[in-house]
Amino acid sequence: MKILLIPDKFKGSLSATEVVAALSNGIRRVYPEAVIDHILASDGGEGFLDAVSRNRRVEWVETMTSGPLGRPIQAYYLWDAEEQAAYVEMAMASGLELLTDEEKDPTKTTSWGTGLQIKDAIERGATDIYLGIGGSATNDGGMGMAAALGYSFLDTSGNKLDAIGANLNQLTKIIPPARAFSHVQFYALNDVNNPLYGSRGAAFVYAPQKGATTEQVHLLDAGLRKLEKVVLNDLGQDAAHLPGAGAAGGFSYGLKVFCNAHFLSGSRFILQLAGAEKMIETVNPDLIITGEGKLDSQSLSGKMVQGVLGLSDIHKIPVVAFCGGLEISKEQAKAVGFYDVLEIGEKDRSLLYNLENAATLLEGKSAEFMARLKDQGFPTGL
Repeated sequence: MKILLIPDKFKGSLSATEVVAALSNGIRRVYPEAVIDHILASDGGEGFLDAVSRNRRVEWVETMTSGPLGRPIQAYYLWDAEEQAAYVEMAMASGLELLTDEEKDPTKTTSWGTGLQIKDAIERGATDIYLGIGGSATNDGGMGMAAALGYSFLDTSGNKLDAIGANLNQLTKIIPPARAFSHVQFYALNDVNNPLYGSRGAAFVYAPQKGATTEQVHLLDAGLRKLEKVVLNDLGQDAAHLPGAGAAGGFSYGLKVFCNAHFLSGSRFILQLAGAEKMIETVNPDLIITGEGKLDSQSLSGKMVQGVLGLSDIHKIPVVAFCGGLEISKEQAKAVGFYDVLEIGEKDRSLLYNLENAATLLEGKSAEFMARLKDQGFPTGL
């Protein structure tokens, strides 16, 4: 029996490497002879640099930058000298995990620190910059990043604005940098399809997860609308309704209008980088197992598990997903192509218990599933 593991991390509990170990232990409790291969992947969010570094000959570049609230921090990006390409993970300098719960407030946070990393990569000679933009603490529409690259954002009095989410409403003019960087091609890697603003936009969908109150959500949404108007007037760019413009608090939109970025699927990019197609053709697995911390409707809107389902559709191999929390029905899961989905969290236990015991729970649940397959018969394909 041959099984290919392509999991994402279980956020807050297990890295992708730990997920692979737990799944492997569970499988071998029932099928000790199983041949298990794996691909460590990321959808462009946290863990993006780790995923790239496993599949490219790159060096880690340490930079002094600033965090989401402007505190000096050290962060890294990856440099591919041969390709003159840089890989930047937004969460490194502008990530939610850099803040305490009390500090989370997207009206006060900025993407400035990520902009400083981009600036460093440009000065190093990058001609291609790939940005994994998951896990952000910001809702500034990329204003902070653009300010670090030389854009000026002014209020009605002609004063420069601090590049934070709350100040988007005060924006009246944008002045591009004197020094252009048109020789650099930017790529925004993400797997959401939200527009910049509105009921499905950056503020309403994601700002509450970053600490915003209901009142602040409306403030931030209005700010993003204001940003669009000024960008359209001063830069002639119209990108607010592009699928994915609302990713990372509108950072994706900022990359498009300030840096002329291309949007790419993060999961598809990483799976291609990892040689997933070639591995499937070489290994010819009987089953693919994927998973993530929470399997919900967003998981089916372009995230890593959907990228794995795409491989299943091409190669006609059953896909099973394990997750910490399951927020779609089994019927929904099977309708989009899963052979099965399994939740490892114990409903009668606390969230803390499930997080702290995720590895044991995942191993046990995978062993249960394999035992059931052994009794019922292994799937022979789709």
